[in-house]
Amino acid sequence: MLDIKVGELTEQIQAAQNIRQEVFCKEQSIPCELDQDGLDNQSLHFLVYDDIKAIGTARLTIQGHQAILARVAILENWRGRGIASRVIRAALESAKQNKQIGKILVHAHCYLQSYYEKFGFQYIRDCEIVGEHPLVEMQLVVKRPIS
Repeated sequence: MLDIKVGELTEQIQAAQNIRQEVFCKEQSIPCELDQDGLDNQSLHFLVYDDIKAIGTARLTIQGHQAILARVAILENWRGRGIASRVIRAALESAKQNKQIGKILVHAHCYLQSYYEKFGFQYIRDCEIVGEHPLVEMQLVVKRPIS
């Protein structure tokens, strides 16, 4: 049974970094120093566990009135089972519960643009190349019920 845990403890950050190193650095050949951006200690980490093993992660960083969804990674043997969607939905729900958040940003691989659109994200612009991977900036405006 898969379980999602959220936190910012040292061991959770380390588990997230281990998954990201496997996926981003080893598989996608993204230099590890680009993944280590200094935001891990001030972010919430969403970890997907299969019993006791962490198999997927996403990171949510709150900056003022916006949240940044980043570092979504699922270990190769676990892909294709909807795990990324589950961890993304958990991160988005967490951001939406914060009354200060007006929008959620993501910098996604270009080929994932339509995937993130399914969650309500809208394309803003082409933004950067990380390693050899072009990214797009997208945003999801948080709609609040009218009281």
